[in-house]
Amino acid sequence: MNTFLNTRVVKGLAILTGLLGISVFSSLPAIADNHSSPSPGAATTTTGASANANIVDLAASNESFSTLVQAVQEAGLADTLSGSGPYTVFAPTNEAFADLPDGALEFLLQPENRSLLQQVLTYHVVPGSVTSDQLSTGPVSTLGGGVAIRVAPDRVIVNDGSVVQPDIQASNGVVHGVNRVLLPRELRQALISQLNGQQQAY
Repeated sequence: MNTFLNTRVVKGLAILTGLLGISVFSSLPAIADNHSSPSPGAATTTTGASANANIVDLAASNESFSTLVQAVQEAGLADTLSGSGPYTVFAPTNEAFADLPDGALEFLLQPENRSLLQQVLTYHVVPGSVTSDQLSTGPVSTLGGGVAIRVAPDRVIVNDGSVVQPDIQASNGVVHGVNRVLLPRELRQALISQLNGQQQAY
């Protein structure tokens, strides 16, 4: 079992957490396994052009991630995710953002809710570069908490979502498109509570 967390990533993570003012798990579980079989249907979509672009530029060039790019910019995370990394991003598609509760996306994009938006987005970012064939079933720590990975015969499942565009290689990591906005229970409850409070104010 290999771990993708090396000294360079630890140092980079320390810098990142200082910039964002967030806390992460003190230790990250190994999720890479050199002997694991590639998940069916997880064909690599790497091209020379995408591999030369950083994560933000790559997402901006893909119409499926236009909402994510807007959210990253509003959260002030564009410079971070354009940095050296490496990072693995479970990137919600536009359809995933559209499936959020009514008014949730608009609420998150408001400048006064930047901190909450940062929490949502960093929950999707894993330090290190991990391709789909290196993922194994189990918990994985992200910069904003922890997600549950399940490698099924026909797909990779992340929490309640699935990877729909695996292995999009960037110069500073790898992007896996997912069909859900990933939210831990506490963050989902906080978002719904604030949405309800906003609605009651009108």
